[in-house]
Order: sequence, then C-alpha cells, then structure tokens
Amino acid sequence: MDQNTEVRLEDAGAGSGVRFRGEAIVDEHTGDVLGRIALDHGILTFEVAPEARRRGVATAAVREFSRALLTRRDRLEMRIGWDNPAAQRVALAAGYTREAVRRGDPELIVFSRLAGDPEGPTARLLPDLPGGELSDGVITLRPLGVQDVDFYIELHNLPDVIATSVPPEPRPAEEVQRRCVRAEAHWLAGNRADLVILDTTTGERAGEIGLYYQEPPTGQAMIGYSTLPAYRGRGFASRAAQLIALWVFAETGIARLIAGTLPTNTGSQRVLEKAGFTREAYLRSRLPGPDGTRTDDVQYVLLAGDLLAQASGGGASHA
Repeated sequence: MDQNTEVRLEDAGAGSGVRFRGEAIVDEHTGDVLGRIALDHGILTFEVAPEARRRGVATAAVREFSRALLTRRDRLEMRIGWDNPAAQRVALAAGYTREAVRRGDPELIVFSRLAGDPEGPTARLLPDLPGGELSDGVITLRPLGVQDVDFYIELHNLPDVIATSVPPEPRPAEEVQRRCVRAEAHWLAGNRADLVILDTTTGERAGEIGLYYQEPPTGQAMIGYSTLPAYRGRGFASRAAQLIALWVFAETGIARLIAGTLPTNTGSQRVLEKAGFTREAYLRSRLPGPDGTRTDDVQYVLLAGDLLAQASGGGASHA
C-alpha cells in the first residue's frame, strides 16, 4: 500500500458493513476478514473471498476505501481485464468512470475516480436486461458470452453472412473469440449490446442481433442481425428486432433506432419492415465492399412512436 496516504482507513467505512484493518477488508459486525484492498502507486486493487461475493462487499469496500483516500488525493485509478466484468461492475457501482484502454499484454481497461466526482454509482447508457433476457414466447434474447464462441464462428463463416458483413470479410477465429469474451465489457461501457437469438422451445441458438450505440449525444443507435439457414423464414430476426426495440425505447435514452441493408438484400429489408421499421434513405457508396469497392446502403429507422402506433393497430406480423 502507498505509504504517503496519511489517511486513517480504520475510521473509514462505518455503517457500510465493512471496515479496514491494514489491507484487510473486515466485516463491520463480526470482525471476519472478507478480502483485501490496497493502493500501489495510485492503482487500487481488491479481491474478495469466494464466500463473501455477491453480497455487495466489494462495492462497499471500494467505495469507502476510495472515499477515504480521496480526502488527500485528487485521483484514483483501477485497471481491470476485459475478461473480468465482475470487477468492472464493482468499479462502476463504486462511482468510477471508464476512461481508456491501456494497451499492452495484458490489455487493461482503465477506470478512474476524482475527488470532485459525484457520489453514487456511475450511470450506464445500456442497463442490464430485466431478468437477464428478453422473450416473446417464441424467441429469447440473452447476452453473448464466451460459451458462444463455436456458434459465432459457425455463423460468421457462412458465405451469405460474410457477404453482408462490414467489411465483407471472414472473421478469424481469434477475433470471434475476442468479441465473445469482451461482449459484457462493451455492454457495461454502453457502446454495444450483443445478444444471441434462441428458439425458446428448444433452447437452440438460431442467430444473433447486436445493438450499436454509436451516437449517444443524438440518441441514435443501430442494429444488425444474422440467423442460421435452418431458422430463416420463421420470423425470428424480425421478432428479435422488435424485442430489442421495445427494450431500447423503454429502458435507455435511445430515440432513433436505425438499420441498413444492401440494396440487393430484400430478405433483410422484409425483416425490418415486419419489425415496424420504415425505409428512410438511400446512401450511395456508404459501405466498404469486396476488393476495395464501395456499396450502397438502404437505411431504415424506427421511433418509439412507431411502436406505439403498431400496438394500437394490433402489432406487427411475424410471418
């Protein structure tokens, strides 16, 4: 631990359920050691014993430890691996802000907290799904995870999926694995939410849909999707688009949801129209094509009011 903090950590944490004894996190009531927390050259680290996890111990410890130290410091920092979303959640809940990605091996996400930052958790642009998933009884959407690597490799190596990807190139296995491993971290950062489409009856993976929050200042996000051949023509993609739209407009600050298709991709255009999207623009040379070419993009949009109009008119078709 830094030797020049000049803070009596033993006085910190009262009423939070934890106290500090040296580097030990101690149960305020029983005196049991629950874990450890330390500061080394301005970098905060912590660990909690397995039996004390999922009880708010880590969040309380990081919050109170940081509050005490910031009486004498201007800044604290945490560096957390992409594959450790639990620690990222603790950082956000304790009021830290995701700041940058520190390149190197390993590559680490930097979270910081300043002395003048407001109390309370850091607001998230994309909250968790209610109950961890979305479902309409026919399909279910759940977050992408490391358990989906093989499925994602299969899906993203289909020739027609490659042809409609941006750019239209095969995805190396290591890139697909990295996307699955880092999916929760991107969701917590608020820049994208990747979901797997499941057949609710069988539980089998049918496809994927992604939400890309590329314009938070204007409240605009984009969706993209693909399905396995065996599940096409059954309305799964349009159901997924409508489910994610309902969640987006109810739970986030997104006001416009857009999607684009190649002019020749009439199947995808039908998916969007069934989900309630309206064709809005034709963008020439919008996307990178094969072999250095450019391709046009047909853009669709969905607004919250569109969903309300659908509901009053009996809902969308999923034929």
